[in-house]
Amino acid sequence: MGEEVAGSGLGPHGRRREFEEVALVHLDALYGAALRLSGNQAEAEDLVQDTVLRAYEFFHQFAPGTNCKAWLLRILYRTFLNRRRGVRPTVAFDEDLAPPAGGSHSSAAGSPEEDFLRKATGEEIQRALGLLPERFRLPVILADLEGLTYREIAEVCGCPVGTVMSRLHRGRAHLREALRELIEPGRSEEGA
Repeated sequence: MGEEVAGSGLGPHGRRREFEEVALVHLDALYGAALRLSGNQAEAEDLVQDTVLRAYEFFHQFAPGTNCKAWLLRILYRTFLNRRRGVRPTVAFDEDLAPPAGGSHSSAAGSPEEDFLRKATGEEIQRALGLLPERFRLPVILADLEGLTYREIAEVCGCPVGTVMSRLHRGRAHLREALRELIEPGRSEEGA
């Protein structure tokens, strides 16, 4: 029946237990993404609640063995888009998710870009993320803050992997430029 998880043979009680074990472990990630997308705590909480309800309703369509976090983030993103059609959201940034002052994803220790990024505060990063167009902001959030792969981001955004790679590259470039302008006003055109 429709009450069973695809291929699991679970009834309504087993379905609920399976949903709790597989999906609800991602609530913190959902809330973080919702807060970054909406920029508003109350709206983020509503987005997560709506996402969990929709996910439970359609859990029978979830393919076991696939990335549940990516599936949930796609539902969250679609819910966000449905609520915000035509309204540009602001973005919230959780200081706890910022990379440590000495840490970086770059392999070039002490590079000028690394030094520059270390100067950025959580508030500046939040403001810079808020300046990004949504098509670039979401891939940056999903890759750099949520740790999703290109393929997973493509599933969430509903676009090809190549498009994700392009948007991520351009989004990071826009983010660097926005941060540069926030940290060192007037230097954005000099190329730091």
